[in-house]
Amino acid sequence: MTLDDLGLLFEFIGGLGLFLYGMHIMADGLQKSAGDRVKSLMGFLTRNRFVAVLVGAGITAIIQSSSATTVMVVGFVNAGMLTLTQAVGVIMGANIGTTITAWIVSLSEWGSIFKPEFLAPLVVGVGAFLILFAKDERKKKLGEILTGFGILFIGLSFMSGSITPYRDAPVFSEAFRILGKNPLLAVLTGAVVTAIIQSSSASVGILQTLAMNGVVNWQSAVFIMMGQNIGTCVTAILSGAGAGKNAKRASVIHLLFNVIGSVWFGICMLIFFRFQTRLATAAISSVEISVFHTIFNIVNTLVMFPFANGLVRISELMISDHREDAGTEQDITAQMHQKLDRRILNNPALAIETAMVETVRIGILTRDNFKMSVAAVRDNDKEQIRQVLQMEENINQLVKLLTAFLVEVDNLSLTETQHLTIKNLFYTVSDIERIGDHSENIAELADTKRRDKIRFSDKGEKDLEKMYDMTLHTFEAALEARELHSQEAAGRALCTEKRVDKLEKDLRDKHIQRLSKGKCTPESGIIFLDVLSNMERIADHADNIAGYVLTES
Repeated sequence: MTLDDLGLLFEFIGGLGLFLYGMHIMADGLQKSAGDRVKSLMGFLTRNRFVAVLVGAGITAIIQSSSATTVMVVGFVNAGMLTLTQAVGVIMGANIGTTITAWIVSLSEWGSIFKPEFLAPLVVGVGAFLILFAKDERKKKLGEILTGFGILFIGLSFMSGSITPYRDAPVFSEAFRILGKNPLLAVLTGAVVTAIIQSSSASVGILQTLAMNGVVNWQSAVFIMMGQNIGTCVTAILSGAGAGKNAKRASVIHLLFNVIGSVWFGICMLIFFRFQTRLATAAISSVEISVFHTIFNIVNTLVMFPFANGLVRISELMISDHREDAGTEQDITAQMHQKLDRRILNNPALAIETAMVETVRIGILTRDNFKMSVAAVRDNDKEQIRQVLQMEENINQLVKLLTAFLVEVDNLSLTETQHLTIKNLFYTVSDIERIGDHSENIAELADTKRRDKIRFSDKGEKDLEKMYDMTLHTFEAALEARELHSQEAAGRALCTEKRVDKLEKDLRDKHIQRLSKGKCTPESGIIFLDVLSNMERIADHADNIAGYVLTES
């Protein structure tokens, strides 16, 4: 290898690096610009699978990555926000949406004005100026998209330039002739390259770069593209590996859809090339790759669409149901580990949504523990007291896991709105943890009441029940506000908390009057007032949770 050859190799590697980096920056900017729109698009999903296909295509077109979309789908299924039936439509649509990238890459063949060396420097310059000098956050995001777009084209130019001197070299024509004659080898090549770089869009772009130099024939390109569709499943399979059974099934559906599609379409193309031998060996252009890529994915979706339920059933047979116990500390912690899969950190919107769901889940566990702690006071039940104390330990473990996850999410590339949401989730988790502590206090007071055989008066029992009902209502309204981002529910929580404060003061005064009249013992009075105080503090923390939601309006 001569020094010139080595220089061209370095140029190709550098061009590939710029191309992949440009795609990363552009996709990152697009994801931040899309922000909660991606979550809103997912919200449009109904039992109508056709809508799900459109949503999958739309999301992939927005974020420029079918891998990111399928990982997002696996994450939503894992979190219970999507059913498998809904997921299969989104997965089908993702394959259509990913064709947009191929059309972007083929722009350079549409005319001299679109050539990378002509367009890219201007695009990078405009993007850099927006990133450095724009005050508006939306303009900065646009700058990131433009910069990534420009770097992508510069990378393409480098790769194309490094290959140009070898376009007549026999090594290329021989390699693609062999791949053309051996479809399985071509499919395997496409799958391996895509699996390594974990992006079918990027591997199609590399193929298009080779096609721009006239070294790729039709038959090899067709089967390499089918392999690329299979290779892109690796990302989703990795994402589902440590997840629940339905998430695993979603990744299996993605693999089945692409493998079955490649098999039947590949057989059709083999028959076609038998009769069109001249086309099979003819050079394919970058635009023609875009056209075929689009037709292949649309036709495959149309053919496989009626068999979506069959794909779901096959995935259920492959990933069979097994008994999943729940309730122990190990199980609850394992479930949280499973939901907070670090791979979803690749998609900030999904990571935030997952953190939100898990925050509410811890809140519901804490609410149930509060209910049991008050029941223990009322019933003098030793087993209920034990369960409250055990669950409080579990909740503390979950809080640690979620807090660590929130720290990682906060270090991602987020918008200002997303940073505010994460900050409020930090505060919310802290308040929920404090509510858990107060429930533990109530359980310990119940234990003292049980051991010392202390009884409350009938009036005291009724007052306690009234305070409990109002406190519980405040907490549940706050959790509803957090889960649904409901301003109305947040307002209810704040309003009820004011009534709790007033009621706590009134009940405290009444109880002191009963004490002074000798209607209850000092021992029962201390426990009663301490229980009231803990309930009032629970309502205060619920009030905080509702307040955070209001700041996000």
